[in-house]
Amino acid sequence: MNQKYVKENANDVVHHLEYNAERSHLIIPEYGRHLQKLIDQATAIEDVETRNKAAKYIIQVMGTLNPHLRDVPDFQHKLWDQLFIMSDFKLDVESPYPIPSREVLQLKPETLKYPQNFPKYRYYGNNIKYMIDVANQWEEGEMKSALVKVIANHMKKSYLSWNKDTVKDDVIFEHLYELSEGKLNLLQSTEELINTTDLLRTNKRTSNKVSTQGQPKIQSNKNKGSKGKKYSNNNNNQKQ
Repeated sequence: MNQKYVKENANDVVHHLEYNAERSHLIIPEYGRHLQKLIDQATAIEDVETRNKAAKYIIQVMGTLNPHLRDVPDFQHKLWDQLFIMSDFKLDVESPYPIPSREVLQLKPETLKYPQNFPKYRYYGNNIKYMIDVANQWEEGEMKSALVKVIANHMKKSYLSWNKDTVKDDVIFEHLYELSEGKLNLLQSTEELINTTDLLRTNKRTSNKVSTQGQPKIQSNKNKGSKGKKYSNNNNNQKQ
């Protein structure tokens, strides 16, 4: 009987099973176990030329696993870096790119300094403070007066978006005076801001646009009903 068709013992098959807990750790799991074994075999090759050929072959296999990245700039550079990382920096081959080191891979990025702003009146937002700072740098004139009025109206609108009650213009002028450190003074001004009712109506209109956006339109069934009636009348006429 041919040795190829000899029935194996079930106990021997179970005994030779390989569990993931017994396998080596995958450095980059996206490439799978087989590619990791190829890299390990290439690392163990003693001949330099054969080892370089094996590394180039592995790079081609890695490229076929990510065909959508072939046209990305520096894609080959990324593959070579991943090859050395997956070999645990033990693969000694000639690379067309600088070989990365373990120290560079373990470097931590510098912490970003996020702006921490804690405004006193949070319902105005940080942009209002930026606008006030810009207005403080402008020279006195009609342009600055118009900008200050726009800022005051926007402050009133922001105030009403959080507080639905009415707000007096004097309150907005006091907050503007405080946020500008006394440089924008409208306390003694006879200037009137936009009416509260108009601002509330504007806020409600904009909120409705945001809430209804993306919802499917409900079609009326009037036409469908009329078509049904016509169809039934025609059937009745045909019966008569």
